[in-house]
Formats: sequence, structure tokens, C-alpha cells
Amino acid sequence: MKKISTLGFLVIILCLITKDLTCTGEALEENCLKADREVLLDFKNGLKSSSNWLSSWTGDNCCQWEGIDCKNNTGVVISIDLHNPYYRGEAYENPNSMILGGEIQPSLIKLKSLRYLDLSGNSFEYIPIPKFFGSLKKLQYLNLSNCGFSGKIPSTLGNLSRLQFLDLSSDEFQGSLFVKDLEWITSLVSLKPLNMNYVNLSKVGFHWVEVLNKLPLLIELHLQDCRLNGPTSSLSSINFTSLSVISISHNSFQSKFPTWLLNLSSLVSIDMSENELYGQISPGLGDLTNLQYLDLSGNKNLTGSCFQLLSGSWKKIEFLKLGDNNFIGKIPSSIGNFCNLKHLNLSFNTLTGSFPEFLQEIKNCSSKSISPEMKNLDLSNNQLVGRLPEWLSQLEKLTHLDMSYNKLQGHIPASFGTFRCLEHMGLAENELNGSLPVSFGQLSQLIDLKVSGNHLSGILFEEHFSNLSKLKILWLDRNSDIALNVSSTWVPPFQIDDLNMDSCNLGPSFPTWLRSQKEVSVLAMSNVTISGSIPSWFWNISSRLSSLFLSFNQLEGHLPNQLNMTSLTFIDFNSNFLEGPIPLPNHLCFLLDLSNNKFSGSIPAEIGESMPNLVYLLLSNNQVTGVIPESIGFMQILHVIDLSSNSLTGSIPSTISNCSYLNFLSLGKNNLSGTIPKSFGQLERLQSLHLNKNKLSGGFHQSFQNLSSLKILDLSYNKLSGDIPSWIGTAFSSLEILKLRSNAFSGGLLFGLSNLTSLHILDLAENSLSGSIPSTLGDLKAMSQKHNISRYIKRRAFIGEDCEDSLIVKVKGQDLEYVKPLSLIVNIDLSSNNFCGEFQTEITKLSGLMILNLSRNHLNGSIPENISMLHELSSLDLSSNNLYGIIPSSMSSLTFLSYLNLSNNNFYGKIPFAGQMTTFDESTFAGNPHLCGSPLAAHCPSDDLDQGQGQGQSNVEDENDDGFIDQWFYLSIGIGFAMGILGPFFVLLIRKSWCEVYFNWVDKIVYKSLWLGRRRKVNGRSV
Repeated sequence: MKKISTLGFLVIILCLITKDLTCTGEALEENCLKADREVLLDFKNGLKSSSNWLSSWTGDNCCQWEGIDCKNNTGVVISIDLHNPYYRGEAYENPNSMILGGEIQPSLIKLKSLRYLDLSGNSFEYIPIPKFFGSLKKLQYLNLSNCGFSGKIPSTLGNLSRLQFLDLSSDEFQGSLFVKDLEWITSLVSLKPLNMNYVNLSKVGFHWVEVLNKLPLLIELHLQDCRLNGPTSSLSSINFTSLSVISISHNSFQSKFPTWLLNLSSLVSIDMSENELYGQISPGLGDLTNLQYLDLSGNKNLTGSCFQLLSGSWKKIEFLKLGDNNFIGKIPSSIGNFCNLKHLNLSFNTLTGSFPEFLQEIKNCSSKSISPEMKNLDLSNNQLVGRLPEWLSQLEKLTHLDMSYNKLQGHIPASFGTFRCLEHMGLAENELNGSLPVSFGQLSQLIDLKVSGNHLSGILFEEHFSNLSKLKILWLDRNSDIALNVSSTWVPPFQIDDLNMDSCNLGPSFPTWLRSQKEVSVLAMSNVTISGSIPSWFWNISSRLSSLFLSFNQLEGHLPNQLNMTSLTFIDFNSNFLEGPIPLPNHLCFLLDLSNNKFSGSIPAEIGESMPNLVYLLLSNNQVTGVIPESIGFMQILHVIDLSSNSLTGSIPSTISNCSYLNFLSLGKNNLSGTIPKSFGQLERLQSLHLNKNKLSGGFHQSFQNLSSLKILDLSYNKLSGDIPSWIGTAFSSLEILKLRSNAFSGGLLFGLSNLTSLHILDLAENSLSGSIPSTLGDLKAMSQKHNISRYIKRRAFIGEDCEDSLIVKVKGQDLEYVKPLSLIVNIDLSSNNFCGEFQTEITKLSGLMILNLSRNHLNGSIPENISMLHELSSLDLSSNNLYGIIPSSMSSLTFLSYLNLSNNNFYGKIPFAGQMTTFDESTFAGNPHLCGSPLAAHCPSDDLDQGQGQGQSNVEDENDDGFIDQWFYLSIGIGFAMGILGPFFVLLIRKSWCEVYFNWVDKIVYKSLWLGRRRKVNGRSV
């Protein structure tokens, strides 16, 4: 019995030592429980890996296997850590070789003591998260981030009541997990960090905050880009009082800033960037004294006083990002009290005033230097004025400085060359003047220097670059007059990657120092006064070029037939003197601009196969001959084709219709013949079509009705015929410019003009159109208002150039080319047709009209008196018609009228020669035989009468000016005259016979006087 008791005691002791392991009858082999080892082997069999990552999973002791951890001296598996250590490719040649995939075996739930499971960074190929994970009741740590799982997150995870860490996040490329209800999370009462970045939470409703508020121990909340939308709930009481990190950026709340955050004094980090938040930010946000990180950037419409917000109590703040909002006001000097501030971004706001002096206030900082921790300072894209302060150079740790896109003036301080750590300096797009300091050559850490778009001038010497060995990006373009003066043997200390020196003076010869640059990928040297041929060595250093801009120089010679730069995507040689055949870049080319040169020969037949990815093809104004190759249809993503002003012949290939993204097509000023391909109706994105000055025939095909995006249509100077289709008004409702001049179109204007509400240039001159001018011409709304500058089809918007459509408008009998902005031109030209009927008064509704030409038709009637309503009119030609009537006097009020032609009509009466009409000579009115008055030599019948009345009025005025004495003189004469008349009157009154004899004699004298006067007047006119 004692033996049995002793044996039982030993068994008890053994059970206490091995706890529940041996007591359950399970065998322990070399510190690894056999049952756990079998589960792990089954788990391994379900996994897939291209590498031998799990090669260590052999033998009996599973506690020594890769990623496995056991409880000390028990052999119980408590941790599986198979996360990809090289996720995102950190410092590893082939990160994919470490990726696990396959299936997760349900036997895993037999690991009853498992506390830690990390499978992050692997790829399980969009299988769902196993529901049985919810049976791992002792689990405290679960990390399934970036594993490639998809589908609905199982609510069974709510059974893991001991869970303290949960990460189900993915990235923007892998995210396909979703949740419709968050209530299961409320059971995870021990949870501290919760990370569900990129999980689709769009269906959880507006009360997600209330749900998460039930997690009393929550410390970190990460819900970035979870598609949360709508206003966040307001919390009456705060339960997660330990919350220190909240990161819920890149959602679509479209609401005001949540005020409940102001009650969380424990907050250390807030990231609510790019959430479409709006409204006023409470200054109370500045009272969160523990805050170290605040990012509200990219919300666009958050507003508030920058002065108030930055006057808070953020003594611990290190990162402050408020960019891309609508904060206003000045930056307070009290921000200097933020002694730990490392990153300050206030860009893209509406900050005003001169540059603050806040960095001088260091009385509350332990360090005596100004902002000792500041590394990143970005105040770009505001409205700051004044000068750059010298004290900025005292920011000893500054690595990033961006003041671009403000209104800063004055010189760049020479002290800016003393930054010891500065890597990026942005001063572009200001109003800075003077020269670039020579001290910049001492910025040994500088990688990026951008000073473009200022008023800088002066000469740059080799000293300006002496120690810039790390320089990769240099932008000096668009300044007043920057010149480079270096020796022909100069070798820069840097290897530049992105060089933009547009409009600098680098000439006259091609810069030889470029020969040493082996890493340049972007080279922009347009308008830099270089001439001559491109040296052969240049093509040897350009293997890494992706963008090459050498336009507006005087370069000569030939380009290589094959531009075999491996990554070259932008090629711009516009406006030089280059000649020879058109070169072919590689298949990656995105833009090819060889316009305005002397290239000759035909377009290579294989151009489409060689550049299938081309988007911009610009070969205009060269000496190119031959036909347009059919292969152009292989470039199916083309947006712009400009082959105008060459000598191309043949027909337009129908394969162009394969370019379904085409929005600009210009084949004008060539010798193309045949008809417009019917397949053009497939170009539904086409906005601008120029086929002018060719020899095209035929007319409008019905399929063209599909060109609903068309804004500009120029078919002028061809041999097109037939009626202008009635469907133009409905099919081309977005049309802004219509030019059909100098063709053979016939019929009337039957298309619905009133539907063309955007039309502001209508040119149908020199056709055979007939009938009356429709009154609906007055319904063109775009001509009824003054036009402002607008943008048309930008051919090269990606490089910021205003390269727009050009247009020929006939004014004063001459062709004038308008390049930009076309929206300022409002023109109607119906001249040289067979229109009849009266001058439509409805035209006077077009108050924005600038040019009106109705000449050489058969119009009759008179000019409306209210023509003065066309107060923007600068050119009016009504010549060679059958118009009649009086020229309206109101035309003298047309103050912008600089050209007027009313010749060869039937106007009569006096010319209203006043105001603006006095600026025109007699040729304006020639061929109207019944017109009189200035500037014509013919006098009007009323002129003499007017002259007599004028003289009488002059005499009266002279008499009024004679003075007081003259009045007495005339009074005495008047009395004498009266006595001389009244004396004989009384005598004749008394003797009646004397009276009769006297008045007969007076009648004879008066009759003779009148007869002689009329005869003299008639003789005078005949002379």
C-alpha cells in the first residue's frame, strides 16, 4: 500500500511538473508535444512555398522549427510566426521566394494553447479567412495583414475574448476583405490595437464610432481607406479613454470635424487626412497637450484661423500637417514654442502676410538654437509676401524647405548656402529677383533645387555647383535672364537625373558638359539659344532618357533614323531647323513633336507598328510628302494627330478611325484628296477636326452624326458640296467653331442654329448657299455675351504648355491667324453666297459679336436702327448687296468699330458723320449714288440752309457781344427809323390818293427783287 501511495505521489509530482501534458496521456518527445507536432506537419502540408523556408520543419522537436515557439519545459506550442520577413522587398533580392500560400488546415484548432499567430505578408490567393480561427480561444495576438485573404471577415473572430492585438489590414492592391456589421468586435473587450486598413466598411453605417467606443482598453485605431462615409456619430460619453492613436484617413465622411476627439486628452496621434471634412476647426484642438502627430491635410474645405490654432498648447508636437485645406490668416510667432517640431506642412492654404518671425522665439526651449529639431518646412502654395528671412538658415537640421508658389520678393539670401543638411529646396513660382547665390555651391547634401518661374538673372559659374555632388534635380527654367558660363572642359561634380533649364542662355554651342552626365532621364533645354548640329556623343549618353525637350532653338542637321533610347517617352524638337527623314523612336514613345522644322520625305510606313503606345503625334509645318500610312491605325491610344502644313497627298486613311481616343485631328494645309472617310463617325471622343485647305470632295455622311463631342470643325477651302445637313444643330450641340468657307455647299441654312448654344465662330463664306438668313441666327447664346478666356484642346497639357488650336479669320479682306485664346473671337461670316431677303434685326441680339460679314450677297432692306446694340462690334462688312435706306445715326456710338464697308449698295441720305463714323474715309461708302455729306464730296440739299441758319445765329451772337454802349447806339437808330416810317404813314393816311400810288410802286420793286434773286441762285447751282 505504501508502495502504491509512493507511486501515486510521484505521479502527482510528475503531473505538476508537466502540468496538463502527461496527465492527459500525451507523450512529450524532446520538449515537443507529439500531438502538436502532428498538427504542425498537417498545417505544413496545406501550405505552398517556392522556397525551402519550412525546410527546418523536420525532426521530432517542433519547438526548434522556424517560426515556432513553445512554452518553457512543456513542449506546448503557443506561437506560430510565419510572417514574410521580406514583405515589400526590404533588402532582399527576391521577396516572392519567401511567400507562403495554399490552404490553412482546420486541424490548427487542436493547438489549444496557441496565443500568437502571425501569417502577415504572405499570399493565400484570395481565399476567405477561416471561420475556425474563432475557436482558438486562448489567442491574444492575431496578425493576418497583407495575406491576400478576401471575402467577408468571419464574425466568429468575436469569440476571441482574450485577443489583445488584431490586424486584418491589407494594402491598396490587395484589399478585398469586407465587413457588413461590426457588432462582433464589441466582444473583444481586451483589444488594444485594432488595424483594419483597406477593409471595406462601407456597409457598417454611421454608428461605427459608437460600436468601437465599447472597447474600453482600445489604444490604437487604424481604419485607413475603409470606404467609411457619411457623418460620424457624436458620442455623449467617451468609453475608450485610453485611445492614443487614431488613423482614419482616406475615407469619405463629408462631414464636419468630429468634436468628440477634443475630449480625448490621451491622444498622441491623429491622422484624418483626405476625408472630405469641412467646416471650422475649433481652437480647442490646440489644447490636446499630449499630441505629437496631427495630420488633417488634403480635406480641401477645412477652415479656421491659423493664428488661433497654432497658438495652442502643443508643447510635444513633432509632426503638424495641415496642407491642402482652407486655413487663413497669418502664422503666429508663438509657434516657436513648439520646440520638438520636426515636420511643418501648411502648403495649399490661403495663408497671408509676410514671412513670420516665429522661429526667433526660443525662450521656452531648452536648446538655444532656433527650432533645433525642424527637418521639414513646407509653406508652398499660399499667398505669403515679403522677403525670405535670413534666420531660416539657422535651422541646423533642415532637410526639406519648400516656399514655392507664393508671392515672395527680393533676393535669395546668401546665407541659404550654409544649410548643412538641406536636401530639397523649393523656391519656384515666386517673384524673387537678383542672382542665384554663389554660396549654393556649398550645399553638399542638396539633391533637389527648384527656382523656376521667378525673375532671377545673372551668370552661373562653376563655383555655383562646386560641391553639389548629390544633386539630382535642377530646375532653373522660366526666369528673366539666367546664363551659364563654364569652360568647355568643365565636368560637373553631380550626375543629374532631372534637368530643366528652359529659357536660360546656354548657347550658342551645344553644352559639352552634358557629355559627362550618364544618368539623366529628363532633359529640358527649350529656348536656350543653342545652335548647330547635335553632337554624336549626345546619343551615347541618352540611353536612360525618358523625356527630351529641345524645342525653340536653332538646331540643324539630321536626327538618327532610329532613336533607340530604351525608355524615351517624350521627344520634343519643335521649332528648330532640323532636316532629313522622320526618325522612329522606340515602342514606348508617348509624345513625338517634330513640328516646325524642315523634315522631308514620307512618313515611315511602319510608324504605327514602331510606336503603338504613342499618344501625341505632331509633325506639322515641315516638308513631308507622300501619303498618310495605313499603319497609323495601330496607334490606338492616340489623342492628338497634327500633320498640317505639309505636302501630303492621297486620301485620308480610314484606319484613323481605329484611334478611338482621338480628340484632336489636324490634316489641314496639305494636298489630300478624295472623300472624308465614313468611318470617322466612330471617333466619338473627337473634339477638334481640321481638314482645311485640301482638295477633299463629297459631303457630310450620315455617320458623322456620332461625333457628338465635336467642338471645332474646320473644313474650309476644299471642294466639298451638297447641302449642309439639318442634323448639325442636334448632333453637334457642343460645337463652338464651324468653318465651311470656300467650298461648293448649296441650299439654305436649314440646320437648327438655336441648338448651337456654344457656337461663337460661324464661317460659311464663299459657297453657293441661298435663301434668306434665318432669324434663329439671333438665338446663338454664346454670341450674346462678352467672352472670357477659356481653354480648348490642349495638345500638351502634361507639360503645362498652352498649345492650343489656331484659326484663320478673314477680316478687312485679309486672312488673320488667331492662335489663342480662340474663345475671345466672336465671328459671323456669310459673305460671297446667294443669300437674299432683309437684314435680320434678330442679329442685333448678338451683343458679343465682334466680326460680321454679310457682303457680296443679295440682301435688301435697311440696317436696323438698334444695330448699336452690337457694342463689341469691331468689323462690319455689308458691301455689294441691295441694301437701302438711311444709315442709322446710332452707328456712331459703336466705339470699337475699326472696319466698316457699306460700299456698292443703295443707301441714301446724309451720312451720320459723328463719333466713331468720323474714322472712316469715302471708300467705306463708295458705290451708293444717293449718299451725301462727309466724308463724300457730294453736299446734301440741306447743307446751304443749315449754313444760312448758322450764319444768322452767328450774327445774333455777335450782337449780344457788342456791349452796353452798342445797345444805346442801336436804340437811337431805332427811334429815328420809327419816326421816318411813321411820318409818311400818317401823311398817306390823311391823303388816300397818295397812298394808292405809293404802294403800287413798292409792289413793283419787291417783285423785281425776288425774280433777280431766284435767277442768281439757279445760276450758282449750275456752276
